[in-house]
Amino acid sequence: MDSFDLIVVGAGPGGLAAAVRAARLGMKTALVESRELGGTCLNRGCVPTKALLRSAEILRGARELGLSVPGPEELDFGALRAKKDEAVERLRAGTEALVKSWKISLFRAEARVLGSGRVSAGELLLTGKRILVSPGGRPALPPIPGIKLPGVYTSDGLLESGSPLFQSLVILGGGVVGAEMASLYAALGCRVTLLELTDRLVPSMDRELSQSLAQLLKKQGVQIILSAKVSEIRKSDGGLACVYAAGEREGLAEGSAVLVAAGRRPALDRLFDPGLEIKTEKGYIAVNGDFETSVPGVFAVGDAVGGMQLAHKAEAEGVFSVERMAGLAPEADLSLIPSCVYTEPELASVGLTPDEAKLRGIPVKTGKSLMTSNARNVIEGGQRGFVRLVFHGETEVLLGAQLLCPKASELIGGLTAAAAAKMTRTQLLKGVRPHPSFSEGIFEALAAVDGRSVHTSPGLGR
Repeated sequence: MDSFDLIVVGAGPGGLAAAVRAARLGMKTALVESRELGGTCLNRGCVPTKALLRSAEILRGARELGLSVPGPEELDFGALRAKKDEAVERLRAGTEALVKSWKISLFRAEARVLGSGRVSAGELLLTGKRILVSPGGRPALPPIPGIKLPGVYTSDGLLESGSPLFQSLVILGGGVVGAEMASLYAALGCRVTLLELTDRLVPSMDRELSQSLAQLLKKQGVQIILSAKVSEIRKSDGGLACVYAAGEREGLAEGSAVLVAAGRRPALDRLFDPGLEIKTEKGYIAVNGDFETSVPGVFAVGDAVGGMQLAHKAEAEGVFSVERMAGLAPEADLSLIPSCVYTEPELASVGLTPDEAKLRGIPVKTGKSLMTSNARNVIEGGQRGFVRLVFHGETEVLLGAQLLCPKASELIGGLTAAAAAKMTRTQLLKGVRPHPSFSEGIFEALAAVDGRSVHTSPGLGR
């Protein structure tokens, strides 16, 4: 068996990005994956979820126009799943073509890291100068009695299965996955109850974003119960019932099915040889600034190393690590990873919030624009939302941004680049935004820092 410059274990976003970047830099690269290329993101996460959310957006828009939209009993959910599968298969085929075009040696087998420079791929032994693992994660299952009853799903199982569209659904967990699934199933006509253990939704994001999201989901018909600890899942006449306590109150949330969206944990089972002592911290692989583990020559990126469990974070880490291996100075700023929630409307955040800056002792100026007067937002339904920009109080360098509006996931990319480039408010004001557009909300927030508005009247542009 030939020896490689780099052996990549795991063909999810982090592993694929690392393998392609290594190949582009002239490294002889091997990629080992036992399942479909693309990992959870492409096959059981980001892409299928967003494909279904796109269908839900169309249905919700049709209802707003007064068109008759079937409920879950009449809706052809199979057609929606087929559209989702079509998107997944198309992107999966493109991924396989990319791997082939860069002459990356692909081994479809279960991998195990045996030590520095040695990986078993099924019956084969691969050797290489360096190893990079990006095993991804799998849904966490809290120790709740009844959690393995028929009709209890994880997000992976729900997206992979051919399950029918439920009349009612109980979601355990109000993080990103739980919020997106609540938005999706509510739009499809399903009665949704969401139980969240903490005192707010998506607790990893800014509090104002969380509170606004809760109000929007409630408006869409989602019943939200916060500070709810589930003690049991049991069968009921309607399907399943979740027994919970919220403060002093006990309750029963019933649904045709239950979705467990309680986070994810690294998929480290059987990844390393039992005799290989890889240092871990709180269940995650410990790495240094180059993403090298405690075993020399073995690197790790993505969900396995902790932090935000995001596909683009894993991709950035994979590229960063390979570039450091090649002796290059990586261009990506890994301290600025945008986070998005693809509800309707979307949430997006990057960098510091005002509260985080305050905790660090950093003086800030903020500018906030409400999207209720944004012409494009009014045209597309007029839901509440805002754009908030956070600047250093003295230098006026952009430190962060928080958005709640349609296309927030698109707008946050430019703001991330601006923060990484340390652009000032004055520099950001130089650009002219088109009208009508959601990006005018950014310009309005820039102007709001000094208390003025660029709108001559509500809904009119600059």
